[in-house]
Amino acid sequence: MSGSAEARDLMATAERLVPLIEAEAEAAERAQQQSDQVVAELRKAGLYSMLLPRVLGGAELDFVDAMRIVERLAWADGSAGWCTMVAGVMAASAGAFIPDKGAQAIYGHGPDATISGNGVPRGQARRVDGGYRIGGSWAYGSGIPHAEWVHSGCFIVDDAGKPVLNPDGSPEIVLMHHPKDTVELKGNWDVLGLRATGSFDYVQKGADLFVPEHMTYSFDAETPRRGGTQYQIDLVGFTAWGHTSWALGVGRRALDEIARLARERHDAFGLLADSPTFRKAFAEAEAKYRAARAFVYEGWTGIAESSAQGIAPTLEQIALVRLAMRHIHDVLSEITTFAHRYSRGVSLRPSRLQRAYRDAHAGTQHLLLADEIELECARVLLGVTKPGARWAMFAVRD
Repeated sequence: MSGSAEARDLMATAERLVPLIEAEAEAAERAQQQSDQVVAELRKAGLYSMLLPRVLGGAELDFVDAMRIVERLAWADGSAGWCTMVAGVMAASAGAFIPDKGAQAIYGHGPDATISGNGVPRGQARRVDGGYRIGGSWAYGSGIPHAEWVHSGCFIVDDAGKPVLNPDGSPEIVLMHHPKDTVELKGNWDVLGLRATGSFDYVQKGADLFVPEHMTYSFDAETPRRGGTQYQIDLVGFTAWGHTSWALGVGRRALDEIARLARERHDAFGLLADSPTFRKAFAEAEAKYRAARAFVYEGWTGIAESSAQGIAPTLEQIALVRLAMRHIHDVLSEITTFAHRYSRGVSLRPSRLQRAYRDAHAGTQHLLLADEIELECARVLLGVTKPGARWAMFAVRD
């Protein structure tokens, strides 16, 4: 941890909540959402608002401290860690970029308000006096059953339905924020893993929905309205932080579970821990995980140190943490598959090891892990981007 009292206190609280999260995990999977008790405790503890700018009542932790907290919560349960990181991404982005009147609407009664939804543009929005009229259907609203607000990504279109383009020729995309009672949840989260995240599809109620200008900000916003230098990583960096933090915790849990099983399980071939082939495979899995984790923290520590000096993250620093995000997920897929295969049938049945395996292979489906983004990281690190290049969500624009 950074050494700040606030970071230490939040980590201690997260540690205290681990037994509750573990105890509630199975029932939460059956309910397809986090339990009311877990949500209430995480909210009350300030863990959902730990990345909200301090001026809005949040903790404004640096991303390394916040990463360690989400890593631990994801170790306890992948779905609980996922919902916490989503809350953190939403608090960081809305807290940093939404206009003052919008920030007051969401956080005016306290920092523990939560936002869910999908910022990937699946809807359309037309400009009207004072704001936008939006329509569409969105997927993957993680944590939406317990959220008060929804954010929805929309392509801006003109009155003829033609996409409006930015000066560089890319489509204009705006994030719309609206109360949760303006949407209908589809209740369709029947999935392989992350079953307790309540990541339901949703659609706005009525033919279209008015969203005031002050409840929006650009998908590619660059200059924060509030918060410290660290918020200049913008939504590209926030999402990299979230998915990376989650993957670290689930990967560690899978290795811990197979190690425990290996010490305890006897079958026709003896104790699993005595098998030379298992020992070799386990050592390789540990090495891969620890190396990937070191790469993650090297990148994020560099950003934290730069931000502490008031220096905005560079194109290369963002490339490194995005590459580390992809790499830790590749390793996560590999080591959870190793643990599943060597469990010799144990993870066929409901267990923490099975849940870690299923959650891992749900998390690796995310759009932000696409090969195309990894190739953009390579362009940056090869030094072949043009002067003035900058990261957008899915590519480097130069």
